[in-house]
Amino acid sequence: MTEQHEALRKFSYQINFAIDNYSSHGLSASSFSNILIGGLGGSGIGGRLVKTIFNDEFPLPVEVVADYTLPAYVNEKTLVILGSYSGNTEETLTMFEEVQKRNSTILILTAGGKLGELATENQLKTYSLVPGFQPRMALGFSLTYLVQIFGELMGQNKSEELKKVASLFDETGSYEADATEIFEVIKSKSKSKFVVLSDGPLEAVGTRFAQQIQENAKLECFTHTLPEHNHNVIESYYGTLDTVFFFLNSNSNPRVAARFEFLGNLLAVENHKVVEMGLEQLTLAGVYQTIHRMDWLSLYVADYRKVDSLNVPNIASLKEFLASV
Repeated sequence: MTEQHEALRKFSYQINFAIDNYSSHGLSASSFSNILIGGLGGSGIGGRLVKTIFNDEFPLPVEVVADYTLPAYVNEKTLVILGSYSGNTEETLTMFEEVQKRNSTILILTAGGKLGELATENQLKTYSLVPGFQPRMALGFSLTYLVQIFGELMGQNKSEELKKVASLFDETGSYEADATEIFEVIKSKSKSKFVVLSDGPLEAVGTRFAQQIQENAKLECFTHTLPEHNHNVIESYYGTLDTVFFFLNSNSNPRVAARFEFLGNLLAVENHKVVEMGLEQLTLAGVYQTIHRMDWLSLYVADYRKVDSLNVPNIASLKEFLASV
């Protein structure tokens, strides 16, 4: 059992930690004109997910930035939430400097590092993450904090709902079994390219799975979103493709569901591997469960491919290069 497997088995612990250590930020959505979440990789995906989770009820525009620069509209009426697990992500630190110049209100999510130091120096509200995990394996902390932050902005207390979600992962055996079953279906194609097709509500979940396949299994994985996919990408689906397709359908829109049905029939003509991971109903628990199930799947693909799911040599080499220029 690898360190990555053990980290996944601590998903319930991560969620409960973020519930138990949450404290009020005392802010209201009515005080701001927009929200910006800054973060990259495993530290940024929580922002994309929380934007999706609250999309149908949050009253302000929310944007997630994974870059060095900020949009021009960011100002004193913007709430900026910056996340970096290590606290040393250079893009996020650059964003921090720029945010200070704009006089925005800032919330911080980090396990320490330079960002933690800057937060302390500037007396910023900080939500602490437990060190010792790979950032991509620490999503339970950041996502749960963000759900509570957004809930409070709308005057809602999400702790009881999140406690129920956490209890779903006290035992992970059922998720491991589900992931094993899916893996057996795609095992013969586990060296092929993976393509994740999602609807809008599950776009961030699809991105999360792609990131996990890329970093853990060292395998190409791409994402597309319906209905936009049907206006362009679908025209590349002729003949036999060396691809495994994953369908993520929240069933929120019957017209999009019909598009998934058509795609399934189209791909079946050439006997392509298609794995359907849809939800009967889009819920907070369903999002957490789908993420966890697919995290396990990414590790099973990595194990079968006999690659190191823990270390990321290319990313480490890039950081060394950037530090030298």
